[in-house]
Amino acid sequence: QVQLKESGGGLVQAGGSLTLSCAASGAIRSIDAMRWYRQAPGKQRELVASITSDGRTDYADSVKGRFTISRDNNQKMMYLQMITLKPEDTAVYYCNAQIMSEGYRWGDYWGQGTQVTVSS
Repeated sequence: QVQLKESGGGLVQAGGSLTLSCAASGAIRSIDAMRWYRQAPGKQRELVASITSDGRTDYADSVKGRFTISRDNNQKMMYLQMITLKPEDTAVYYCNAQIMSEGYRWGDYWGQGTQVTVSS
């Protein structure tokens, strides 16, 4: 069974930094695009950053220049390096990926989320 698990969230002061990790596990044949989303209280889930299987990246305007998405295909890992954090970055951050499982079936998978809290 394919699973995604985030780690690395926590409490940080404004201006600080955190790095989130997402580990994919299970019967995986291939991973296509991977993405980080976030959802703040009372707000809709929003796309933060995405990375293709060959490393092309894209970012929400609100995080450009502050967040860096990366992945390690061999380790089936994805990362989100966040610097110069702001209180408005406070949210639950979710890992998302398109994954081909052992049965050659593509699926859209989500992690359970990790909380990031930025204090002012």
